[in-house]
Amino acid sequence: MKWSLFIAFCFFSGCLFAQDWHQDFDVALSKSKKESKPLILVFAGSDWCAPCIKLDRDIWSSENFKKYAADNYVLYKADFPRKKKNHLSEAMLDRNKGLAEKYNPRGHFPLVVVLDGDASVLGKTGYKKVSPTEYIQLLNAFVK
Repeated sequence: MKWSLFIAFCFFSGCLFAQDWHQDFDVALSKSKKESKPLILVFAGSDWCAPCIKLDRDIWSSENFKKYAADNYVLYKADFPRKKKNHLSEAMLDRNKGLAEKYNPRGHFPLVVVLDGDASVLGKTGYKKVSPTEYIQLLNAFVK
């Protein structure tokens, strides 16, 4: 009984700090507009792009960013994996390609685009070797 309570606690506490990366860009954009929060659109190659992997490990996965993002951002990752085991559905891949044509026509990876609720670009950046707090400050500088 104690073990099952412990496992349940670990599961639910993990859910509390999990990031809410939306699976649908239109839903993310709608939420951004409704809640007046910037949308962080990330173009990544999650299984082949070394700077993308570093950005995920050093910034997106940090507790500091997770906690801040939960209250201040709407998140969407347009991923372009190459390994067969990570392939996306055709619909998701088509959606991400459409976003890339509009917001990342040069194909830079990683590319972080900060949008407002009307899908207007507020700023763009990429991987920076900085702390999560400094990265948050960089993203927030585009909003002001």
